[in-house]
Amino acid sequence: MEIAGGLEFHYVEAGQGLPLVFVHGVLGDWRTWAPQWPAFTPAFRCISYSRRYSTPNRNMHPSPDHSALVEATDLAALLQEWGTAPSVLVGSSYGAYTSLALAVARPDLVRAMVLVEPPMLGWADFTPEGRAARSDFEERVRLPARRAFLEGRNEYAVRLLTGGIVGEGTATSLSAEAMQRRMENYRSIRMLTLSTDEFPMIAPEALAGIRCPTLLLAGERTPAIHATVFESICRAMPNAACGRIPAAGHGAARDNPDEFNRTALEFLRRHQLCD
Repeated sequence: MEIAGGLEFHYVEAGQGLPLVFVHGVLGDWRTWAPQWPAFTPAFRCISYSRRYSTPNRNMHPSPDHSALVEATDLAALLQEWGTAPSVLVGSSYGAYTSLALAVARPDLVRAMVLVEPPMLGWADFTPEGRAARSDFEERVRLPARRAFLEGRNEYAVRLLTGGIVGEGTATSLSAEAMQRRMENYRSIRMLTLSTDEFPMIAPEALAGIRCPTLLLAGERTPAIHATVFESICRAMPNAACGRIPAAGHGAARDNPDEFNRTALEFLRRHQLCD
């Protein structure tokens, strides 16, 4: 489908009930949520879409200021095009960041949220431990990856970012098929890495003002940079429920789907959003 400006967005849909939209992270696409599909479609009208620069979308529109704020604008347009507002949003990583940005800008479009580790790296600067973790991430991962992208070494940049985002141990255990899928989506992270503001600040008071039911989740084995950001976000959102998924890292919905699905659906049932 296309929305204003001629942007193309691939999506799939199944199920009945209240609308629920899955929002994937960087290097993912509409297929990311396959482990969730059988668990959620009996209870919701589910949609999983590929964000602006993910496969199979052919969007080449330049976006030097690409960020979660831009992605939130895309999502707002899609929700209205699908006729699914307000929706339950289930987001992971940069998809969770995008969902928070939308909830702040357009609370009328969001019914509830289940979010895994929004990578709002500016929030790492709120604590000494966070500043150290962010400095390490910048020096070892983000800046070298940025240089690699500028030099056209896309595969090297993707591998470097994969290790930095999910942890070296998890990265080395990824299958060839998983790495191939990440390469298919390299433009999604290239556009962010080369952006003038990859991690725009969302003020703590803005997050504290979110009123829809929200569950914040993190993997117990997530890298330090994500752990410190997650803790800061939880402190800023006292009305949100917070939890950790065992035997999981930054990609908790993929690493331990059974536990993620159970936890998310229990939360949504508790708020009478599904049977």
